[in-house]
Amino acid sequence: MYGVATSPLHQPTPLRESPRLSAAAGADVLLKLENAQPGGGSFKIRGVGLLCQRASALWHGGGGRGVGGLHFVCSSGGNAGMAAAYAARRLGGRSTVFVPRSTASSTRERLQEEGASVQVVGDAWDETNEHALRVSTEEGDGCCYVHSFDDPLLWEGHASLVHELKATMAAGSKPGAVVVSVGGGGLLCGVVRGLREVGGWGDVPVIAVETQGAHSLHAALSAGELVTLPAITSVAKTLGAKRVAEQAFTLAREHAVFSEVVSDRDAIDAVQRFLDDERMLVEPACGAALAAVYSGVVRRLVAEGRLGPRPGPIVVVVCGGSGVTLGQLREWREQLGMGPE
Repeated sequence: MYGVATSPLHQPTPLRESPRLSAAAGADVLLKLENAQPGGGSFKIRGVGLLCQRASALWHGGGGRGVGGLHFVCSSGGNAGMAAAYAARRLGGRSTVFVPRSTASSTRERLQEEGASVQVVGDAWDETNEHALRVSTEEGDGCCYVHSFDDPLLWEGHASLVHELKATMAAGSKPGAVVVSVGGGGLLCGVVRGLREVGGWGDVPVIAVETQGAHSLHAALSAGELVTLPAITSVAKTLGAKRVAEQAFTLAREHAVFSEVVSDRDAIDAVQRFLDDERMLVEPACGAALAAVYSGVVRRLVAEGRLGPRPGPIVVVVCGGSGVTLGQLREWREQLGMGPE
């Protein structure tokens, strides 16, 4: 237990050139390594950390007391829950994380190791979230509900990624595009917010990548309205929100956002190639963003002139995630008929 933290719970992450991904993209590629974050190796700690800190400050400032401190309740496929559990421990509180049945046992074990009480509810995140919200409402004072992606404080925290990027890149330069994976859309909201805040980057496009079977943003944009997927069928379970955040849908129509959908095979192939190329193991949700490079999406957008006549470097947010092991990677490859790596 660290007690109440006043500095951000996230850490600045490296920005690294990748010659191999640059060759695959046909353009310079920079990797924003959010997989180096504490609290589960995911960008989630930026927003979740900020939300939990603000809630803790308000509770303590209002004279809140209780055994074990403020109780943080989160519904998650894994990464937001890891961030919430880490934040709770750092802030001297406690955490309960509700996960759907699709969450791997290894992820549940890591959540418990981080100090969370883990409860399995529902087949998909949406059902799990309804239960978590009900529990936090019934508990009332002393309990803080932590949404996985749909909260302005989360977007404010995630926007710090772009502020950090602006401070790291050479003066006067800017990305040709920022590539993000999309589940519920929290990272997309934060990145667009950050691009608008830093000055001079408001026209930088975002390549928003989903896997087929978890493509709630693309489905909404195609329909012209928010839609709810009937089920999550992708192996990228941490992208598994059947309905994208309304703010993500709105921003995707206001900002220069290219919505792209890749297959599970593309995402898993990207995970494998990234492991070989960069010696880092990330989960399929992160593989979706990487697949924009490896499967030719970025190369196509550059060739079509969609990113401008002379685009700057393509920044790929390596969103990371704790829900992967080498054993799971082999299982996914077998499940998809991809053969041995």
